[in-house]
Amino acid sequence: MCHATDVHPLLVQLLYNRGITDPGEFGHFLSIDRSLANDPLSLPDMPQAISRIFHALLRGEKIAVFGDFDADGVTATVILVECLENLGADVIPYLPHRSEEGHGLSFIALEEFRQGGVSLIITVDCGITSVAEVARARELGIDVIVTDHHTVSSDIPLACAIVDPKRPDSSYAFPHLAGVGVAFKLVEALTAASGKPNIINEALCLVALGTIADMSPLVGENRYLVKCGLDALAATERPGIRALLKNAGVIQERVSSNSVAWDLAPRLNAAGRIEHAQISYRLLHTRSNDEAEQLAGFLEEINRERQALVEVHWGRARSQVLESQVGRNVLLVCDPEFPAGVCGLVASRLVDEFRRPAIVLQTGENVARGSCRSIPEYDIISALGRCSDLFTQFGGHPAAAGFSIAAGSLERLKERLMADADERLAGVDSSPVLVIDAVADPSLLTGDALKMLQRLAPHGQGNRSPLFMVRGIEVVEARQVGNAGQHLKMRLRCAGKTWPAIGFGLGSRYSGMAAHVDVAYTSQVNRWNGNESLELNVTDFRLAS
Repeated sequence: MCHATDVHPLLVQLLYNRGITDPGEFGHFLSIDRSLANDPLSLPDMPQAISRIFHALLRGEKIAVFGDFDADGVTATVILVECLENLGADVIPYLPHRSEEGHGLSFIALEEFRQGGVSLIITVDCGITSVAEVARARELGIDVIVTDHHTVSSDIPLACAIVDPKRPDSSYAFPHLAGVGVAFKLVEALTAASGKPNIINEALCLVALGTIADMSPLVGENRYLVKCGLDALAATERPGIRALLKNAGVIQERVSSNSVAWDLAPRLNAAGRIEHAQISYRLLHTRSNDEAEQLAGFLEEINRERQALVEVHWGRARSQVLESQVGRNVLLVCDPEFPAGVCGLVASRLVDEFRRPAIVLQTGENVARGSCRSIPEYDIISALGRCSDLFTQFGGHPAAAGFSIAAGSLERLKERLMADADERLAGVDSSPVLVIDAVADPSLLTGDALKMLQRLAPHGQGNRSPLFMVRGIEVVEARQVGNAGQHLKMRLRCAGKTWPAIGFGLGSRYSGMAAHVDVAYTSQVNRWNGNESLELNVTDFRLAS
C-alpha cells in the first residue's frame, strides 16, 4: 500500500480527475489487489442458487446453461458450463439465434429443453426480463435460476433464484459486474462449496474478454477481475484464444484492454450478429488446436462480412435521418432489410455523428426488433421502461438496449419516445467535448513517469486513458495512411525532441494541418527489442492558439 506522499503529483491529479480524491484510497486503486473482490455469497439469492445446483448434481439432473449471443453472454456460458462439467454435471449449453429468438429466454428453447429432459435452466447475462418464459418453464416442471446484470424492472420472474447485483434489495458492494462477472461469482461459490480443484484462474481470461466487450466500467471489482484476466490472457494455453489473438494480429504477451475491445471482442461478437453465437462458444471451449484454427478463420470471414454490412446499412440509415429527422431529439429509423445483427452498430454510428439517441429497427410483417444506443444525457433503458406496455421484450443498460414490439404498436412507440426525448432533452447541449487531464509536454511522460501512468491501467469505461494537451507543437511531418487514407501518421517536435504520433480517423483533416498545432493526445508505449518508447495517440488537433 502506498501513501499520498509517495505518489507523483501528476498521478495525484489523474486520480482526482477519476473521482479518487481521498489520499487513503490511492494505494487501494493503484494496487488492484484481492481487497477489491467481494464475497459471492453476498449476491442476492446466491445461497439458494448453490443449493439448487448441488441438488441437481446429486440427482443427476440434466442442466441447461442459457446464454446470450454477444461476447459477454458467450464467455459467461463457457465459464459456467466448464465449471459444471468439472463438477460432473450432465450439462448442455444453449445460445439463442439473434433474429429467430431475440434476447432472453425463449419459448423455442423451452420446448427443446422439455423434449430433452432438462429439469434446471441457469441463465447467464439474461433472464431478468423473461417473466412469461420463466412462468412457462414452471408449467413444464423446469426450475430456472436467473443470473443477470441488466437493469431490474418492477416485474421480475418467479424463478427459484435471481442472482443480479442490480436488484433493489441487493447488498452486494459492487453493482456493475458484467454478465460474465456474475457467472464467475457463481463459479467461485460453487468451487468453494464443492472442494473440487480450483478452476478460477482458467476462467479469468474469459472474464476479462466478456467484461471489456460489454463495456462495463473498469472500476472497483471489475478493475481487479480484468487486471487478473489480462494477465491470464497473456499466458493462456486455450487454443481458441491463441488462434483468435493470432488472426487479430495481437501479440499474446502484450494483450491489453484496448486490444480486447478493438480486436478480439468484435470478432467474437460477429458470430452472433451474422451467423450463430455457437461458433464463438465452440472456439472458446475447444481443446483442439485444429478446430480452433478453423473456427478462428471462419470468424475472420464473418467479421469482414459484418464490417461490409455495417457500411451499407449505415449509409441507408443516415439517409433516412438526413431526409426527415435532422433536429429531432431522438432518431428512429426502420427498414425490413436492416439485419438484426448490425442494428446496434448502425445506431452507434448515428449517435457518434448526430449526438442524439438512436434506434434502428428491423421491421417485419408482425414483429419489429430494435437496437438502441444513447448519449450520457439520456437513459435509454429508463425511456424504454416508460413505454414497457408496448413491448413483447426489452432490456439493456442506460447507454444501450434492445426490444421487440408488435408491428402494429410501432407508431405509438415513435410518438411516445419522441415526446419523452423532447421533454428530457429540451435545452440539453450534447456536443462532444474532450476532457483534458493535464497540459503536459510529452517529455514529462517518459521514463519513470511512463511507468507511473501504466499503473492506471486497465483502461476502459469508467477509467479512460489519460488525455493530455500540448500547445504549439511543431509538425515535422504528416501523411495520410490506411487503405483509404483515413488515418494521420505524424512526427511532432517539442522542446527539441521529436515524437512519433498517430491520429486514428483523422485522415480527412490532413488539409487542415499547419506548421504548429495544439494537440490532445494519449500516451502509448512502443516496445521494440526490449526497449520502451513513447508514441502519441492524437485524439484531436487545432491550429496553435
